[in-house]
Amino acid sequence: MFSKAIAAVNVWLMQEPGIPGFDDPKPHAPPGKLSEAASTMVAWMKWGGLVGAVAALVAAGIMMAVGRRNRNNMAVEGAMALPWVVGGLALILGATSIVGWLI
Repeated sequence: MFSKAIAAVNVWLMQEPGIPGFDDPKPHAPPGKLSEAASTMVAWMKWGGLVGAVAALVAAGIMMAVGRRNRNNMAVEGAMALPWVVGGLALILGATSIVGWLI
């Protein structure tokens, strides 16, 4: 009884991933100006993210500089912002690689 169940599970596990009879096509940009518009929008969002990251680094530096004297909490908050900004930059710059890796 258990051997039949194990054999059925093994057959199920050895199947090719996906839906039988349906091929998985590679991503392909649509013809015309839609792919140009999509690339432009992604480029603008990436540029905006980089500008925001630069502004966040400047703001963190200001907080650390101002908070040096008698405002220790402000300096700590500025220092704690640095890993978050660097993480955000990593996501912005590596977004296409991450999506390609996941697919």
